[in-house]
Amino acid sequence: MIQNKRVLAIIPARSGSKGIRDKNIREMNGKPLMGYTIDACIKAGFLDDILVSTDSKLYQQTAVELGASAPFLRPPHLSGDEAASGDVILHTINEMKKLGKEYDYFMLLQPTSPLRNEEHILESMNLLFEKHADSVISVCPYDCKCYLSVGIAETGEIKIPDSLKKQIRRQDVKSGFRINGAIYLTSVSNFLNSGNFLQRKNLSLFYESFRLCRHR
Repeated sequence: MIQNKRVLAIIPARSGSKGIRDKNIREMNGKPLMGYTIDACIKAGFLDDILVSTDSKLYQQTAVELGASAPFLRPPHLSGDEAASGDVILHTINEMKKLGKEYDYFMLLQPTSPLRNEEHILESMNLLFEKHADSVISVCPYDCKCYLSVGIAETGEIKIPDSLKKQIRRQDVKSGFRINGAIYLTSVSNFLNSGNFLQRKNLSLFYESFRLCRHR
């Protein structure tokens, strides 16, 4: 609990990754990948529950051994490649409510960002309170001068972006920031009302993380 508010950490860890088999429990430097996120949550010290949402009994057992909870398994329709994070979050909130547990805020902390630590987690919570934000989302810079990027329609037709139509030089394409998937934080009520993390006042938490690639 922090400032008399109950906070849930949701760590999504389905077992069906096709890029790296069982990546969420694959050992990295002697520890299962999800263990780094669980450890960070424990060390943060204010989270009321640290929950791993998974479809696998093996992952469930691993999560508990690492210090998290996993009181239920995801149904099949929330465990495939097509499953949306928003649906997984709603399922988790509803299942915890059935167990008599409700929360003011929740964080979605993907295990594929193992260098995110307890300081980042606490910083995001403090930032949300200090700035009276609706959500906090971690970002990192990108410096890709992708001025030749185009869209492709189902018909095969190329969709030309304005940057090419206006013949912007590569040197003039601006760098920016991208959401990196390490931390998503918002209130339960905001999420239930909107179905996403993008609220009226979204704050960024700068965090240049290593993100595990899906390539073989």
